[in-house]
Amino acid sequence: MISSESFCLTVQFDDGHRLCNDLMGCLQERAKIEKAYGDQLTAWSKRWRQLIEKGPQYGSVERAWLAVMTEAEKVSELHQDVKNNLLNEDVEKVKNWQKEAYHKQMIGGFKEAKEAEEGFKKAQKPWAKKLKEMETAKKAYHMACKEEKLAATREANGKTEASVTADQQKKLHEKVDKCKQDVQKAKEKYEKSLEELNKCTQPYMESMELVFDQCQQHEVKRLTFLKEALLDIKRHLNLTENQSYATIYRELERTILAANTQEDLKWFSNNHGPGMHMNWPAFEEYNPDQAAAPPKKKKPDGAPPTPSTDHVAPPGDRSSVSSYDKNQAYSTEWSDDEQPAAYSGNENGGNGNSFEDDSSTGRGLRVRALYDYEGQEQDELTFKAGDELTKTEDEDEQGWCRGRLDNGREGLYPANYVEPI
Repeated sequence: MISSESFCLTVQFDDGHRLCNDLMGCLQERAKIEKAYGDQLTAWSKRWRQLIEKGPQYGSVERAWLAVMTEAEKVSELHQDVKNNLLNEDVEKVKNWQKEAYHKQMIGGFKEAKEAEEGFKKAQKPWAKKLKEMETAKKAYHMACKEEKLAATREANGKTEASVTADQQKKLHEKVDKCKQDVQKAKEKYEKSLEELNKCTQPYMESMELVFDQCQQHEVKRLTFLKEALLDIKRHLNLTENQSYATIYRELERTILAANTQEDLKWFSNNHGPGMHMNWPAFEEYNPDQAAAPPKKKKPDGAPPTPSTDHVAPPGDRSSVSSYDKNQAYSTEWSDDEQPAAYSGNENGGNGNSFEDDSSTGRGLRVRALYDYEGQEQDELTFKAGDELTKTEDEDEQGWCRGRLDNGREGLYPANYVEPI
């Protein structure tokens, strides 16, 4: 009984220390999940913000759409805060409590377990002494009974045997009487030792329970601490209790509700419809130096202006660019392993003038860039003055050509930025 109780308490201390390690490992894994989710939200928001800003959506509905990206960025920050709280507060709190509650010894496990074991041994000592005396008396009594039975058997056999003399029979009888006396004495001693042991039993149980209760106080502290720690963890994980979290969605709803259809239609009409400014053709005198005249709006290094796209859309209907027109294609079924697929020129409604058709045949005119050009859209090329490329499609009425860089990149570029080689 004593050994089992001592063993249970030793195991309890070992388990308590190990459970602290388990809790810290659990929180560290959750922190990684929170960080990964926050990083994914940020990357998603950044990519789609660029697509929306460069896409055809406009006005208040565009602002409402972008507000969804803002929501992701702010929620990402909150999940990063969750990660920091789990690692810097909760894990550290458990680690510090474990260090204060469990003191590892060089040999023999934890100090607390050793103290518990010594307490049980001390409470057990008086009762164990009486138990040993009782066991000795019990053994002596059983041996005396055995001797008495053996002596009685010999006496009975002696009476039936003719070879046994009267003197021998007398001795056998005396032996039986002596064994009976020894049995009585051993029985009395055994009963007395058992009585004394029973008297010690109640104090022994009280002492053992006292030591057990003292040891359980440590377990009470562990369970109480664990409950408090889990409540702190819940507070850090439960974003609905965070006032900033509720504010994010109030602002998102406010921005979405602020979308005004009439204002957006008016803006589109003023910029792309009947209300837009029109540069009507006017009579111009001949000017022999007109081709070399400086542009109205210069680019760096004296480059001519980017061809206008205000009124007529360049090839490929650039006025209705979508996320798919920007080399982005996304499956309607999400998977962790999926990556955005490159947009294929064959998905442009069967347009025979796709970039793939031109590049695959190898046709085109080699040209050299006169100026630096930074593509404003993802379907435009970027190059430096002096770079060479291949023109794959002639200039359209808005001044755009299609071409292919030597690295294989294909797209649109201003015709007046290059010259034939």
